[in-house]
Amino acid sequence: MTQPELAPIPHEQFVADVEAVAAALESDGWRPDHIVGIGRGGLVPGAYLSHRMGISLLSVDYSSGVPGFAGELIAKLAEATGAGRNILLIDDINDSGGTIVALRAALAAEGAAMTGVRVAVLIDNAGSRARVDYRARTIDRASDKRWFVFPWEAMAPRETLAKEACEVPERLN
Repeated sequence: MTQPELAPIPHEQFVADVEAVAAALESDGWRPDHIVGIGRGGLVPGAYLSHRMGISLLSVDYSSGVPGFAGELIAKLAEATGAGRNILLIDDINDSGGTIVALRAALAAEGAAMTGVRVAVLIDNAGSRARVDYRARTIDRASDKRWFVFPWEAMAPRETLAKEACEVPERLN
């Protein structure tokens, strides 16, 4: 098994990335009614962006793997879009695109008005199967195999980070 190259993201870079997403939103002119942090990686960026933009923060822990946990929240978000509210989903990284694709499908299945749903990430993989609306930086996993360690992940033991990175070997090889 290939050992991942762990690439810590300094707090200053993280803040600059959140600022870049905020600037992209402001220049686009589209304003969400709610920022929705995708648990777990999008919660901290969501909180920072919420404070920066003065927009309420909601959260949905879709990738926790706990059956049925996010269903009620997805339904409420879909209902909000049906009532004309805009939501911005935010995550730390769009790597494979699995989380974003699944969330969009779950929202659509609940009847969300998808024109009111946009997605932002700090790091966007150009080769991902999901497209995002706003990003701070773009990488290409075809050549960039680093495993990014965001400031809130720095508390995890190196072994845990390496194990998580190796769960999807195509990202590293």
